[in-house]
Amino acid sequence: MGPKEVELILVKEQNGVQFTSTTLVTPAAPQTSRSGEEERETWGKKIDFLLSVIGFAVDLANVWRFPYLCYKNGGGAFLVPYLFFMLIAGMPLFYMELALGQYNREGAAGVWKICPIFKGVGFTVILISLYVGFYYNVIISWALFYLFSSFTWELPWVHCNNTWNSPNCSDWADNNTVSDIYTATPAQEYFERGVLHIQDSNGIDDLGRPRWQLTACLAVVIVLLYFCLWKGVKTSGKVVWITATMPYLVLTVLLLRGVTLPGAIDGIKAYLSVDFLRLCDAKVWIEAATQICFSLGVGFGVLIAFSSYNKFSNNCYRDAIITSSINSLTSFFSGFVVFSFLGYMSHKHNVALDKVARDGAGLVFVIYPEAIATLPGSSVWAVIFFIMLLTLGIDSAVSMRHSNLRSLSVLIVILIDSYGGMYVFTLLDHFAAGTSILFGVLIEAIGIAWFYGVDRFSDDIKEMIGHRPGRYWRLCWKFVSPCFLLFMVVVSFATFNPPNYGSYMFPPWANMLGWCLAMSSMTMVPLYTRWRLTLSAKSGKYTTYLNPNPNPKVYRIVEKLLLKLKTGKTVTFRVATKNEVF
Repeated sequence: MGPKEVELILVKEQNGVQFTSTTLVTPAAPQTSRSGEEERETWGKKIDFLLSVIGFAVDLANVWRFPYLCYKNGGGAFLVPYLFFMLIAGMPLFYMELALGQYNREGAAGVWKICPIFKGVGFTVILISLYVGFYYNVIISWALFYLFSSFTWELPWVHCNNTWNSPNCSDWADNNTVSDIYTATPAQEYFERGVLHIQDSNGIDDLGRPRWQLTACLAVVIVLLYFCLWKGVKTSGKVVWITATMPYLVLTVLLLRGVTLPGAIDGIKAYLSVDFLRLCDAKVWIEAATQICFSLGVGFGVLIAFSSYNKFSNNCYRDAIITSSINSLTSFFSGFVVFSFLGYMSHKHNVALDKVARDGAGLVFVIYPEAIATLPGSSVWAVIFFIMLLTLGIDSAVSMRHSNLRSLSVLIVILIDSYGGMYVFTLLDHFAAGTSILFGVLIEAIGIAWFYGVDRFSDDIKEMIGHRPGRYWRLCWKFVSPCFLLFMVVVSFATFNPPNYGSYMFPPWANMLGWCLAMSSMTMVPLYTRWRLTLSAKSGKYTTYLNPNPNPKVYRIVEKLLLKLKTGKTVTFRVATKNEVF
């Protein structure tokens, strides 16, 4: 005789859950979850989850943005607002998303069964993740192109004698006024003219044809991502053993080499120099808050998805503290690597450090390659550096897999790989995940803290890890973090500046297109709420959508009932409100 199955029909009453009947039914398919759906897979090992979260949160921005922000905003003094916002918003929101996904065992949209009227938030973060995926894969393809170009005796960006160079190309040694707009270094021209061929485009309205070399690199990246995701978390959980650990090994090697270079110590001193007067500038605090929001990866739905593959009793509180701390420490550590080489460049060419210090793609595809090109065995160091960029990019790209619509993604990124693709890239980077991601996290925090309820959410966490979150976390979730996010949304609108690439200013229609892109994700929240309320108005069951059904706590009660059943029996169940009939 096979195992028998008992169906429990439960009715949700005002004062709890009332058991109504038990029926012996035909056995269902094996490996089903509490709700009768296919059982969600889990991580092979706990370390797979931790490395995946670290790999997602630690990305290219840790290398090309934080060190520069720290340098230009008071050095070590910048850590004051950075750590402050980390404690009041970064860690609480990080913890909230891990707990939300682990308890409900669903992705970014599915978790809102706890409060269905807010399900639009899930679609918002999925769309944002999709938009970011459009251009993030392109950055990885650039790194791959540079990697292939590094397998030469002489790196192609060391002189001005190449076919792509213009008459304005000038070596550092012959050009002490590097800020002159009429001159460009070999590395800068290699990136813009040799790799991107931006000289063959007049702007975003003249993209030209795709660069077949970059398109081929993109195809390789897509194939790599496919095999990383081949068997879900069972595969990606093993891939991150390489992609999440390799950057730390390479950063350490580069630091050991960097500190031996002349001028490196001066660069590190400039990175750590403390100027507390800069804390009087409101812009410093705004940039610290913005960096916290984006560096931890909150609001992309990835943390929720990753934690949904955890075991129910996993200590998500400890995981949140460990992984968010490692992310911030990595940003700080990478600053030593970056500024040791920037100090070397400043010393070698006898220019001020602020002439060579920059952030973004200019740092990793122009300044750093040029610094590497001056070292003995430069090709080896270039290969090592671009392998690090690849691993930093791949594990973050793998993390955003759940919202990646492949066919559309390929179409967009091929546009970015065209001659004028850098203009498309800049537009997407400026609008895709700026104000919209802050708005998404704000609504997410409000939905959890004020509609689902902090007390109820705390009870859920207690069921998982055995104790309720402390008063500090509850206050942050209910008051501090939402106020912080609301402030950031208002500031992001108030301080908006149109995008530009160098001296090129985008036409009005491009800015309108960018705002349509940003609003397309934000409008998911009111549109879905309107649709849900319309449905509830027709049925007269507003409570069905404002008070979640089924209640996840019912699942816990049934799990306890299972312990009292004889061996060989399994249970499925349904949940109803007073007004519902099956």
